[in-house]
Amino acid sequence: MTKHIDGQKRWLALTVLCFGVLMIVLDTTIVNVALPSIRSDLGFSETSLVWVVNAYMLTFGGFLLLGGRLGDLYGHRRLFLIGLTLFTLASLACGMANSQALLIGARAAQGLGGAVVSAVALSLIMDLFTEPAERAKAMGVYGFVCAGGGSIGVLLGGVLTSEFNWHWIFLVNLPIGVAVFALCLVLLPDGRGQAAGERLDVAGAATITASLMLAVYAIVNGNEAGWGSAQSIGLLAAAVALLALFLGIEARVRAPLVPLALFRLRSVTVANIVGVLWAAATFAWFFISALYLQLVLGYDAMQVGLSFLPANLIMAAFSLGLSAKIVMRFGIRLPLAAGLLVAATGLALFALAPVDGNFTMHVLPGMTLLGIGAGIAFNPVLLAAMSEIEPGQSGLASGVVNTSFMMGGALGLAVLASLAAARTEGLLAAGTAPAVALNGGYQIAFAVGAVFAAAAALLGILLPDSRQHAPAQAAVSAAS
Repeated sequence: MTKHIDGQKRWLALTVLCFGVLMIVLDTTIVNVALPSIRSDLGFSETSLVWVVNAYMLTFGGFLLLGGRLGDLYGHRRLFLIGLTLFTLASLACGMANSQALLIGARAAQGLGGAVVSAVALSLIMDLFTEPAERAKAMGVYGFVCAGGGSIGVLLGGVLTSEFNWHWIFLVNLPIGVAVFALCLVLLPDGRGQAAGERLDVAGAATITASLMLAVYAIVNGNEAGWGSAQSIGLLAAAVALLALFLGIEARVRAPLVPLALFRLRSVTVANIVGVLWAAATFAWFFISALYLQLVLGYDAMQVGLSFLPANLIMAAFSLGLSAKIVMRFGIRLPLAAGLLVAATGLALFALAPVDGNFTMHVLPGMTLLGIGAGIAFNPVLLAAMSEIEPGQSGLASGVVNTSFMMGGALGLAVLASLAAARTEGLLAAGTAPAVALNGGYQIAFAVGAVFAAAAALLGILLPDSRQHAPAQAAVSAAS
């Protein structure tokens, strides 16, 4: 693909792809700011309101693997445009929604379109940039969009909701979606999928999609239903059973959805485990730090968004140039481990933030370290997960790493939020003041998040040296 695109056009194409991905990333957080307005306008109850978020997460998490594989089979650009169209039309439906059912259904459609876009965008970038230095720089830009988009969503959600109304958090996607679609037609050449001619593993696709959706549902409802409840245990057991069935199918079918030989690559396996732990730490940090700023320090939505600005600017500085230079100088393993350790230190600082903290002393240092850590580490994680992959499996590998981040983030947020709630309840029962009790819960969540990030850093040391990639790829190709 790249031999048909000159250098400047490649970077324009990367910019357009990143705008498409940014829409998806923004939508995971922008809606949280508007939930109170949505609740009062459409008459949601406290329990039904969570489906505005859960409907999106269910389809997004469930269809990442299938979306990536469909891109390999039928063409990455084609699937990107299909996913983008579905997401944009679903955004229109969300923005025009005047009932609970319409909004929830449109959010589910958004999640499906977002899953396809996310799963194949990384593959398109890998196709566009094959030279190591350019690829490292391009992955840094993509990494910044993924890592920094969430906090941009909080700021944008606050502005749109306060200045206009909640409908505009969805309608703002329309001009972006139309522009990205038109520019992709111009900048990205069409082509058959690298795995064109292979059959789709329908049984494998059905079992893994159902397994992921059940697991996501169990996780996002775990705190409300109770982790020891029959519902949670039953759903998780069903998800595990379907996963076992999926693995059995993949071991026997001629054209598996996920060739198990893929996980013989140490870089793929380690990078995805690191991704789970890293996402578990960062998703929880993002949401719980926003709660700390709002409920303990009394910040409004706009102030919360601005508080994340230092981390975003630092991530931008690293992701848009410095990270690529670090990777080219030191490889993948050392920057990954160092970045995650810096981020773990930032989380540990948040775990020490007091109930009467101020921004300069107790928020800015942690934000700074997390910005540095994420800016250094995100690029190597993506490169490790994708660099040994054959072109015919790049969409699948992109789906796998996105699924790892999604499942790790959902599980980490659920577990750490549960720990925070239990700690807060214990302190309240002991007669502690409400604000102090809330802060005590958040501190324990930040501390465990720091442990997750540190564990990911230690695992990163197990990654093979970049010079081992070529023979390892040859070995897995032979095994496949």
